[in-house]
Amino acid sequence: MKKIKIGVIGSLADKKLHPHLKTLSLHVGKEIAKQGAILLFGYEEDFDSVSTIAAKNAFSLGGEVIAFVRGSQKPKNDFVQIITGQERGGGREFSLILSSDAVICLGGGSGTLMELAIAYQFNLPIVTLKNTGGWSQSLASKYLDQRKRSKIITANSPKKAVSLAIKLAKKMIELKK
Repeated sequence: MKKIKIGVIGSLADKKLHPHLKTLSLHVGKEIAKQGAILLFGYEEDFDSVSTIAAKNAFSLGGEVIAFVRGSQKPKNDFVQIITGQERGGGREFSLILSSDAVICLGGGSGTLMELAIAYQFNLPIVTLKNTGGWSQSLASKYLDQRKRSKIITANSPKKAVSLAIKLAKKMIELKK
């Protein structure tokens, strides 16, 4: 069976990440690596977002990581890189989300909301981590609209979030066969 690709989204890093959110991000990366999934994220060169923190930790533990890079920047890490040539809000989000089998969200601002809407429109499983603030907290256990395509699932721990994302992704892959 193919490896599950989990997009890790959410940030607000430019608003100073709370140490608790940094710790949760580290654990999400650890669990993705430990459970043998591939972590996908949008690389930010100007700050360490929750997804960058998760990716760095997954990579340091031998996990597979794919960075969706905006513009033509080159991450200083040895991640597999997809250079999108696109800027923030300019399409990189589509590439990242549509390459994922499931999405895990921690916190998040307007860019994260856009990514959540893309995942929702394409029926990708979305798992939010409880008590991480931002859109992750606001949309926990809800639908994005009246169509009720799929409920946004909430997990109490990074381990549970990754397990749920993998389980739901496998289910969706089976349904598409």
